[in-house]
Amino acid sequence: MKSTLLSPLWQDVWNDLQHPDVFWQIVTIGLCIAVSWGLARLLRPRLSAQDREQRLRRLGVEGIGPALWPLLALLLIWLARWLLGQWQPVNLLRLATALIGSFALIRLAFYILRRAFVRGGRISATQLLFERGFSTLVWAGVALHITGLLPELIGFLGQTSLPIGKSQVSLLAILQAAVFVVITLVVALWIGATLEARLLHIEGMHPSLRVVMVRLGKSVLIVVAVLFSLSLVGIDLTVLSVFGGALGVGLGLGLQKIVSNYVSGFIILLERSLAIGDVVTVDKYTGAIREINTRYTTLRGGDGVEAIIPNEMLLSNAVQNQYLSDRSIRQATKVTVGYESDIDHVLKLLLDTTAGVPRVSQDPAPTVFLLNLGADGLDLEIGFWIADPENGKANVLSDVNVAILRALSANNINIPYPQREVRLINKIET
Repeated sequence: MKSTLLSPLWQDVWNDLQHPDVFWQIVTIGLCIAVSWGLARLLRPRLSAQDREQRLRRLGVEGIGPALWPLLALLLIWLARWLLGQWQPVNLLRLATALIGSFALIRLAFYILRRAFVRGGRISATQLLFERGFSTLVWAGVALHITGLLPELIGFLGQTSLPIGKSQVSLLAILQAAVFVVITLVVALWIGATLEARLLHIEGMHPSLRVVMVRLGKSVLIVVAVLFSLSLVGIDLTVLSVFGGALGVGLGLGLQKIVSNYVSGFIILLERSLAIGDVVTVDKYTGAIREINTRYTTLRGGDGVEAIIPNEMLLSNAVQNQYLSDRSIRQATKVTVGYESDIDHVLKLLLDTTAGVPRVSQDPAPTVFLLNLGADGLDLEIGFWIADPENGKANVLSDVNVAILRALSANNINIPYPQREVRLINKIET
């Protein structure tokens, strides 16, 4: 007994399974899957281009890589279906084409989604939920196609309309518009993420200029994607001019601070006054710049605490940048020696000792100054430069202090400590 809801495809597949010639379809499907799996294993290492001259080819390969095996299987089954269809029914191959094609679509969509939204290698629960929902919808569509219910569902959605303003819009048109917008936005974000990964690794370009290009590229891609999707569903883009005017008024009133931060972010990046890795001080915050976003900048202090600074604050306040023109910074330490010490010998000893400490720059060379003839001894200051402050400053200062202490001790140079003479006047007799 056959159900009347079953499509001709399902009925034909059932009939093919009862026919002896179905053996050749099963063998063909198995061979196509095995050959495509082997070809995918052979092609994937060769297509993983690593050298710079092949980056453009690698860009496309990375996108098709996760779906390489199902795409090859789909191609082989489609060719086999065309050839074998000359002599016998190939409805089982038609079913395999739908199933493997859906699997390839899901694999490719997963890659695009994770490339567009995943940061730091961690997939969020929302991302996993969205992927599961997408795969469920795809397999549900395949099931409806096989059972013949898909045309009926499309007809029902096309006949059901909702009043929007003075016009009636069908549910099918609304769903198509939503699908077009989501697809174009996801593709735009995927292209933006891919361009970001490439631009941020271009040598010879200032880091701030790379960030500007990435931000502008993403913004342009999103705007183009939205306008393109709206035009696909038949929405008149001239209507957006009214919305744009209202949006401009809103930006000028309620969103003034936010827009100011966005504009300030682009100005900072274009001026190149700040770059990722610079150690800056703004207001009461000091730290290395970890990220420059369009709205805020992240500073990471020496204690590991990160501060989020609005970009407007970086333009309106005075900012101290240790790395603006030269990454080298000067550090100093002080020491006191006794008056009985040979000052010329002490000065030379301190210079040689400081210059021998790792990471202390030789150009400019360390310097030693006699700052003060103190009450307890000769007050000396040892100044030196380091060219890599991003690797730490306190550790170098500690190494210099330890080296100076050992050198003074080895040469029997006294480090005095405060001495006070106490006199008792009008001593009380007992």
